[in-house]
Amino acid sequence: MSRVIRTVAVTAALAGAVLVPSAAASAATPGPDTAAATVQFAGGSANGLTMAPEAPKGTKAVLEANPSAAAAAANVCGSGYTISVSAARYGSYGTVYTWTNGKTSGPNAYYDKPICGVFFNDTGAARYMGIRLNDNYTATPAVEDFGTYSTYAGPVYQNRGYCGTVYSYMKQPNGTVVVDNKLGVGACN
Repeated sequence: MSRVIRTVAVTAALAGAVLVPSAAASAATPGPDTAAATVQFAGGSANGLTMAPEAPKGTKAVLEANPSAAAAAANVCGSGYTISVSAARYGSYGTVYTWTNGKTSGPNAYYDKPICGVFFNDTGAARYMGIRLNDNYTATPAVEDFGTYSTYAGPVYQNRGYCGTVYSYMKQPNGTVVVDNKLGVGACN
C-alpha cells in the first residue's frame, strides 16, 4: 500500500470516522470468552471500540491515551475489527495495536480468533519499521510488513492469532534501533 493511501486512510479515521460496536460488545449476557468491556475514553466517547477482558495490563491506558489513534488503527484493520486484545506504546516512537472481530475461525473458541496488527509511527517522519504477527500454532508462518513508512506498518492478519505474539521494530535514519519489542496478543500463559 502506498504512503499516500496510508496517509489518506489515517487522516480520514482521525477526522471522525466512527466504528460500529461488535456483536460481542452489545450482547445482553456474553460468555466469558466473548465478553468485551466498552472502553470509556476521556470525553465519554468510545468510538465504538471495546476491549477484551483478558487484554494485557496497560492496553486500556494506551487506548484511552489517544482514542483517535486507536480508532484509526481499528479502521486500518477493516470492518468489524473493533475489539482490542493488546496495545503498547513505545516511548515517542510508535504504538502497536492488535484487534479481533469477535468471531471464531476454528474449533478452539479461545485461540482461534482472527487477529489484525498495526504498528503506528508516532515520530512524524518516515522510519524503517515493521510488524510481525505470529499465531499460537507453531506450524503457521508469521506474517509481516517491514519497510520505510511515515504512518504505519501493517495491517497484518492471522486467522487464528489469539495468544500469539506481535513484534514491533523501528530504527532511526542513523541506524540506531529504537523499538525492538514483542507483545503478547491477549493475556495467555
